[in-house]
Amino acid sequence: MASRASALAGEGGLSMDWEVVIGLEVHAQLNTATKIFCDCPIAFGAEPNSHTCPVCLAMPGALPVLNAAAVDKAIALGLAIGAELNRHSIFARKNYFYPDLPKGYQISQYELPIVGKGTLTVQLADGVEKIVGVTRAHLEEDAGKSLHEAFIGQSGIDLNRAGTPLLEIVSEPDMRSPAEAVAYLKKLHALVRYLDICDGNMQEGSFRCDANVSLRRPGSAYGTRAEIKNLNSFRFLEKAIEYEIVRQRDILESGGQIVQETRLYDANRDETRSMRSKEEANDYRYFPDPDLLPLVLDESRIERIRDILPELPDAKRTRFTSQYVLTAYDAGVLTAGRVLADYYEQVAAGVDGKLAANWVMGDLLGALNKAGIEIEGCPVSAEKLRLLVQRIADQTISGKIAKEIFEEIFYRGGEVDAIIDGRGLRQITDVAAIAAMVDAIVTANPQQAADFRAGKDKLLGFFVGQVMKASQGKANPDQVNAILLERLQKS
Repeated sequence: MASRASALAGEGGLSMDWEVVIGLEVHAQLNTATKIFCDCPIAFGAEPNSHTCPVCLAMPGALPVLNAAAVDKAIALGLAIGAELNRHSIFARKNYFYPDLPKGYQISQYELPIVGKGTLTVQLADGVEKIVGVTRAHLEEDAGKSLHEAFIGQSGIDLNRAGTPLLEIVSEPDMRSPAEAVAYLKKLHALVRYLDICDGNMQEGSFRCDANVSLRRPGSAYGTRAEIKNLNSFRFLEKAIEYEIVRQRDILESGGQIVQETRLYDANRDETRSMRSKEEANDYRYFPDPDLLPLVLDESRIERIRDILPELPDAKRTRFTSQYVLTAYDAGVLTAGRVLADYYEQVAAGVDGKLAANWVMGDLLGALNKAGIEIEGCPVSAEKLRLLVQRIADQTISGKIAKEIFEEIFYRGGEVDAIIDGRGLRQITDVAAIAAMVDAIVTANPQQAADFRAGKDKLLGFFVGQVMKASQGKANPDQVNAILLERLQKS
């Protein structure tokens, strides 16, 4: 296979001879307390087959009852993407055999989904905004899970997941590069977490996607697509699409034809491989589920959900740029997740917004990344970091001392003011005291002073360092610089 680098060298992720067409089908597990058609609880990691009942086990005579909370969460997503909400939708039976699907069919929605066409605006790495169409979002139940690792020559079946509510969000084929697909998935991931309809845990499979990838000559009709199933990380999505682009290009340029099929991405070998031929809708023999009435939405229900929608990422990003005087980039980073955005706003309360942003984006996120901790588990409360930033702003401590205190409270805990007072870290701002230290340093280094006056301006850093060392880092840096310049410039 030709190198991936050469195939992806052109603008948009592919050589100019070919254009990649990408659409994503995202499965978001709704964070309801119980399953979509029964009262069984949802809990990841529970003892296999401990959260099941006659309904999710498909026992004869057991009838499904729709979970109202799942419907409300689907409505919230539809409102957030400006989609059409179908006031009348229907559940259908999607017939196919899997060992972890006891009924032999999946209850889903087909012709009349609850959420119709909408859009999602995605900001790309170069700052350009791209609008990606959303074809539909429909409610359905998840299947169980096949277990292979603990068995030799056999497979186990865990049906705890069977019946978990899913919202399948299907995009238009509007993306033209792996980077655009990743940006779209990240935006959707942030949105479902903002809305609190899905925990977004990709490792546990709460948020996963299938990628439909095809190639065509620019301007021509869509090519035959391959579907890459069950991608559960942004990196895997990007790598799988990159591989698929090269694979399809090599086939087409050698005179072959792309087979419409379902493929799996093998992260260990960094390749996709064939799983089965791709089923079409008629293969599933959809028909309305006779056990479920049509779902009818009234306006009062829709408006009730609209009234409780949180501030969404785009609106929050715009507000951050104006309220806290942040760059578009900074605002984008800080609003990438609802928890991070809320944390930042608590830190920025009553202090300089840019200074707060620098600490959250730099020291805090850097420490969290190094420790492998998500913002939800941050050991430093927003109030502690706000107070630390406040102590820099009111010149109680210097920025350098603040970094030492941050390390202390991040790894060992403690209170900001108690550490400052207990270790004698309050900044020296007394002009006379600083001037005395400056005079002593200048007197002790006559040659460097003379060289500075002769035009070696970089020596100012030497003197600043010496004064800060003498003060154990507690002298106010601005005052040190001002007094040094005054003393050194004297003839």
